[in-house]
Amino acid sequence: MQTPTPLAALRTQLAAMDVDGMIVPRADAYQSEDCAPHDNKLAWLTGFSGSAGLALILRDRALMFVDGRYQVQVRQEVDLNAFEIHHLHNEPLAQWLNDSLPAGSRIAFEPLLMVNSQFTALEATHCELVALSNDPFDAIWHDRPPAPCGEIREMPLVISGESSAAKRARIAQVLVKEDVDLLAITQPDNIAWLLNIRGSDVAMNPVAHSFALLSRDGEMEWFIDAAKTHALSNDLKSSLRISAWTDFLPHCQQAAAGKKVMLDADYAPVALRFAIEHNGGEVVWHTDPITFIKAHKNPVELEGYRDSHRQDGAAWVNFLAWLAREVPAREAAGRPLTELEAQAKQLAFRQQQAGFIEQSFSTISASASNAAMCHYHSSEATNAAITRSNFYLNDSGGQYRNGTTDATRTLAFGPLSAEQRLHYTAVLKGFLSMLTLQFPSGTQGHQIDAFARRALWQLGLDFDHGTGHGVGHQLLIHEQPQRIAKKVNPWPLVAGNIMTIEPGYYLADRYGIRIENQVEVVESQPGFCRFSSLTLVPIDLSQVEWTLLSDEEKQWLDTYHEQVRATLSPLVDSVARAWLDTATAPVRTYQG
Repeated sequence: MQTPTPLAALRTQLAAMDVDGMIVPRADAYQSEDCAPHDNKLAWLTGFSGSAGLALILRDRALMFVDGRYQVQVRQEVDLNAFEIHHLHNEPLAQWLNDSLPAGSRIAFEPLLMVNSQFTALEATHCELVALSNDPFDAIWHDRPPAPCGEIREMPLVISGESSAAKRARIAQVLVKEDVDLLAITQPDNIAWLLNIRGSDVAMNPVAHSFALLSRDGEMEWFIDAAKTHALSNDLKSSLRISAWTDFLPHCQQAAAGKKVMLDADYAPVALRFAIEHNGGEVVWHTDPITFIKAHKNPVELEGYRDSHRQDGAAWVNFLAWLAREVPAREAAGRPLTELEAQAKQLAFRQQQAGFIEQSFSTISASASNAAMCHYHSSEATNAAITRSNFYLNDSGGQYRNGTTDATRTLAFGPLSAEQRLHYTAVLKGFLSMLTLQFPSGTQGHQIDAFARRALWQLGLDFDHGTGHGVGHQLLIHEQPQRIAKKVNPWPLVAGNIMTIEPGYYLADRYGIRIENQVEVVESQPGFCRFSSLTLVPIDLSQVEWTLLSDEEKQWLDTYHEQVRATLSPLVDSVARAWLDTATAPVRTYQG
């Protein structure tokens, strides 16, 4: 008997549940960007490997909703005979339900996988939402990987800069001020910061899957698989109560009776709201206060970032010097270097650094048309050659003992077309516009996003992703709440925030360009801030149209490259040092 496809198997479940359809998000109970294999139902069901999206499975139709980053990728990974492709933001699911389904259609969802803000948008449609109490994938996903159970380690005070007890006391003060009894913490990176621990449930994401309740008196109950906690000190364990992960919702249902419980509408599963309200508890919607406090790095954390970037910069320079030799030599020998070979070599250089733990995300090693997919990941099936006739884009980073790094460089190893040079220069100008910008302290990311796009807009071009995101301290590569993008983000940028600046341009089936530095927001003068580069990696100037750059932009490049050369020269091997001297030469060297 032939085994049914995942899509057919789920449709059988829909019929058994007497529903017309089901929403399958790319999400786990923590709204993680990177799901553990056990939780990645969307990938198993559809083949889509991206980090954001959802499917709507109906009895006779199947739809995939992804954002602009994945419009190319999804069409390569998903069976287009089975799935229709829609834009996650331009045609939201709620709008589609109202426009396309009859009133009263019964649409199932898992309340642990949907946050309240998503639920309220869908609840306003003319469809009936059916909350499932059991996971239907348990019955059809027969080779489902087990739930992760990674060991947890503690972050010493010399790296974290503040004790867990002090952090809990700070957050408890916020609860008192807001007049709430309990804070339900559902974001694993917030728990990791609060307890000064790091986990290993998902590769490259040093968090432990867990929930927590913090009371206004600072008492904390941690809901986690106890098997993960064996390496933790008795001091930490004795400072809180540890309960089973499965007890979280029942405990919230009981503990919330007659109390006010703070929930984050954008991250707490709606199942938690249902549990709290079941016995008369009151939900107070409020961004988890840990999120904003965590984003304001203390001096010890900031020095950790700087040190990790010195190590990462040395690995980058060793790698780029190697690339500069290998690409032309291998092409001339008739066996061009490939994306996967470059990716493996770069990891080897990072592994030489004393503080390196693991990558901070899956490396984007993309040549030619592959780089047009801004979140592309090379595989044996797509592994392209890196040649002198097109761009090579590398976006990568590391988790170090005391920090997290993220940088992108777009490289050329030979002369390229006038069009490519123009587009590269426009992206570079957007990058430099941000790096030379002074802005009032408290400015919000969307208020300055256009500076990164102006040079592209003047050419009638744009890019469909954000300009910058927060980065955690030996934590998640994408950290809330600050973000620089077109979409309104109400959180202020203040000294002590860590961000990325990463404009790009992507020409489908041709090439992609992105230049990215990780930066620290620093005070430039009273009341004003600027971005100070943490990333120490030479920027490829070989394809720049110099007549399009201002004197201020050229001066910034010279100053930056002087800093890169002075900092990294003692840290790289002798061959790489000679390459570094050339790569950071003054602008006048390129202008002739």
